[in-house]
Amino acid sequence: MGLSNLSFSLLLLLSALQLVSAQLATDPNEVSALNKIIDHWDLGNQLSLTIDPCTPNATWASSTANPRVTCDCAGSTCHITHLKIYALDILGEIPRELFELKELIDLNLGQNVLSGPIPAEIGQLSKLQYLSLGINNLTGPVPSVLGNLTKLLSLSFGSNQFSGPLPMELAKLTTLQELYLDSSGVTGPIPQELANLKSLKTLWASDNLFTGKLPEFLGAFAELEDLRLEGTLLEGPIPSNFGALEKLDILRVGDLGEEDSSLGFLENLTSLSTLSLRNCRVSGKIPEQIGNFAKLQYLDLSFNKLTGQIPNSFQDFTVLQFLYLGDNNLSGELPASIITPKLIALDVSFNPMSGNLPLNFARTGFSMNVLGTSINGNGLPDRGGFGLLNCLQGDAKCTNQLPALSSFSIKCGGTSQTSASGIEYNDDSETLGAASFYKSSRWAVSSTGNFVFNSNGPRYIASTDSQITETLESELYKTARLSPSSLRYFGLDLMNGKYIVELHFAEIAMEDDTNSWKGLGRRIFDVYIQGERVLQDFNIQKEAGGSKRALIKTFETNVSNTIMNIHFMWAGKGTCCIPLQGTYGPLVSAINVRQVPGAGNSANRGRKRVGRIVGISLGCAAAVMIVSSVFYLWWIKDDAPGHMRVHTDIPKK
Repeated sequence: MGLSNLSFSLLLLLSALQLVSAQLATDPNEVSALNKIIDHWDLGNQLSLTIDPCTPNATWASSTANPRVTCDCAGSTCHITHLKIYALDILGEIPRELFELKELIDLNLGQNVLSGPIPAEIGQLSKLQYLSLGINNLTGPVPSVLGNLTKLLSLSFGSNQFSGPLPMELAKLTTLQELYLDSSGVTGPIPQELANLKSLKTLWASDNLFTGKLPEFLGAFAELEDLRLEGTLLEGPIPSNFGALEKLDILRVGDLGEEDSSLGFLENLTSLSTLSLRNCRVSGKIPEQIGNFAKLQYLDLSFNKLTGQIPNSFQDFTVLQFLYLGDNNLSGELPASIITPKLIALDVSFNPMSGNLPLNFARTGFSMNVLGTSINGNGLPDRGGFGLLNCLQGDAKCTNQLPALSSFSIKCGGTSQTSASGIEYNDDSETLGAASFYKSSRWAVSSTGNFVFNSNGPRYIASTDSQITETLESELYKTARLSPSSLRYFGLDLMNGKYIVELHFAEIAMEDDTNSWKGLGRRIFDVYIQGERVLQDFNIQKEAGGSKRALIKTFETNVSNTIMNIHFMWAGKGTCCIPLQGTYGPLVSAINVRQVPGAGNSANRGRKRVGRIVGISLGCAAAVMIVSSVFYLWWIKDDAPGHMRVHTDIPKK
């Protein structure tokens, strides 16, 4: 009898094991599809399935696994519901077999080197709630079939190479809470149909060629917490109904054209921690109410048309760390109490402000830029540019403080060195930060801006140990100065006359590895000389033919007021976070300025122009020969705010 009981127990156990085994069987079509995906993307070393992919406690099912495969085994057959292949540099197109996994809820293929179009079959994955295709090399139009994925909560396809407009079918994603399409390549007007996306909490749409008005319907997205729209072709004004977005934590809108905007809509947006309305043609006075924003840590209203005084309410900021008000028309004195205990950086440069600097400016850990104002430093060491270049205000005339020079050369971000051709490049290794100024004996540098959301810490100087090609002066390019917003170099006490300006560049912070997602970054910025834009949407890497390759851009300009102004400005374009968070903004390796022989005082001889030597992408040795070549001159309209105060004899259209 005991033996019989034992046999019966063994039979029960065997039956139970068979039942569990049956329950664990994954849909064979999905298993086959997954194996083909692994082969297609050559993932055998990272994901080798020698057992059922839905086996409990498999290493690839861990929440930290990458690649990751997890399943739902609630029924008699297991189905793959989560597939993560993230930042593994997988190459090639998206295989059709992927769309056999019709039970997918979460698909993450971000930070790879996927190419080709998004297949239309993606519309079959109707159960998807999370879809990430961001930071790849995908092309073609954004497919309209994405509108079939009506259960989506999060959709990411930013940092790709798409073309054409956003499909209006995205309007069917009424449950969508997060939409990341920054730097995706899409163009044209933002479809009015997207007004249906009223569940959105996060919208990143910067660095796309959107046209038309800034959509008013965004003001009806009452759940919005994070809105970013910088570096587009959108036109103002900022709609007044944005004032209804009372849940906003982050608002970054920039680079709006056409009509002016006001700050009246901000009155009730008291939940903001980050507010940036940089270069938006914002006019009028700064509202007193902003000083009551108890959560505000970052405020950037620079490069606008603001007038009046800085409100006294700014003394009430409790957590504000960064305040940027430069390049406006703000007047009056700097409020004595504006430098609050938490404030790290303050920029009020290039405003017609005056008065004395508050004595608490000297505290440790605080930086300030008052360049181009008449603010007095109260005898403190000049760390902010007190009284320097205030002659650029209005129609004032700058005069030489020292014997006039006819040249200057700077090794941007590095120590002094002498080139093979005998040019002595001055040391520019001074540590600059979020609102900084440094003056050498005959030139000065000003840097403003903070690399927001950069968890790796700010980097205002880039360096490399790699050899720089296309030049005989590799060392000249191994360091460079960076800025997240605005970087200006000024030549001081110059003779008036015609000058040649050589700007040296090499992309040393972004890779160009075609086999890695780290090579997908794009740095784009503008360059102004004497207030005239000479380079727009400039991409060092693209023009030089790759990273760590020297590039020289040469221009002709005039000095009529003893000062040379070379301005590198980020206009919201380019990727933000490849290969690291905060990888964007202007970069320059060296500057060499010299007067054209026999051209002294030529600034007073008729019409003057800013010109460019065409097609220069050469090493220093070749560049010396170029100086004698024919210049191609053309007029450039000055349409960037904040530059009208730099007066030269250059006529404007």
